[in-house]
Amino acid sequence: MSVRLGIDVGGTKLEIIAIDEQGTPLLRQRTASPSHDYQLMLQAILELIHQTEAKLGQTGTLGLGIPGTLSPDHGRVKNANSVCLIGQDLKGDLERALDRPVRIANDADCFAWSEYSDGAGQGAASLFGVILGTGVGGGLVIHGGLVSGPNAIAGEWGHNPLPWPKHPDEQSSACYCGKQGCIETWLSGPGFSRTYQERTGISLSPADIVQRAALDDRHASLCLEDYLGRLARALATVINIVDPEVIVLGGGMSNLELLYTEVPKRWGQYIFSDQVNTRLLQAKHGDSSGVRGAAWLWPSP
Repeated sequence: MSVRLGIDVGGTKLEIIAIDEQGTPLLRQRTASPSHDYQLMLQAILELIHQTEAKLGQTGTLGLGIPGTLSPDHGRVKNANSVCLIGQDLKGDLERALDRPVRIANDADCFAWSEYSDGAGQGAASLFGVILGTGVGGGLVIHGGLVSGPNAIAGEWGHNPLPWPKHPDEQSSACYCGKQGCIETWLSGPGFSRTYQERTGISLSPADIVQRAALDDRHASLCLEDYLGRLARALATVINIVDPEVIVLGGGMSNLELLYTEVPKRWGQYIFSDQVNTRLLQAKHGDSSGVRGAAWLWPSP
């Protein structure tokens, strides 16, 4: 039996999955992500691999999804919101340590690939996969293939400015990338929490804010309404440019069920069409989707 290993390198966690030839999970494990230190991150990834293969009693192919991408020019990591990865030869370091080839892709690409293959977007001619988590990213699948581009940045909608700004501060919020007003600064989980904290002085998780909104907390309700409108505006630009058949949401913020009814009510006024046929769907595989997609970066043997 051949085994594929996939690792999702996140801002708060590292996750590994082992799947068989049919995609059946054999083992899954998580650990905290030491995202502040590259050498600790590399060590944690290698420990996960060694522990998993010891339990399985065999080695497998290895794919990684990372919150950034490998530069086509020099092969090192760029555009990572886990900034300790930027400029590092992650692929080379892993291959030297493991003495085998490794495949690495953007985590949102892995997510999109998983949901296209056998998830919420299975059978769609085109799919835009969205990560709404610690960061905000996207992956694009068209006619059965992941779109990368000459700069390896296809789908990076999170580092465009939030369109059709409603408030002056929507254009001024600083992003780690060095720009201001990026979509990521508003639609990430930390961005949603920051919005509430700026209104109230209280630090709460996104789930707690949504719960307060359900209890008619005025500030929480306003924050949630702002979030819905911002997501609608941001996705409208994707539809205007790519016009995907399906948009699939993943990441912690995607667990808000009202996104799937409320955002389509709001995006029509920004989309250059008399009717919007794009479907907005929640990921079928939940928080397993990205790590599954990393494992599927290797084709069948």
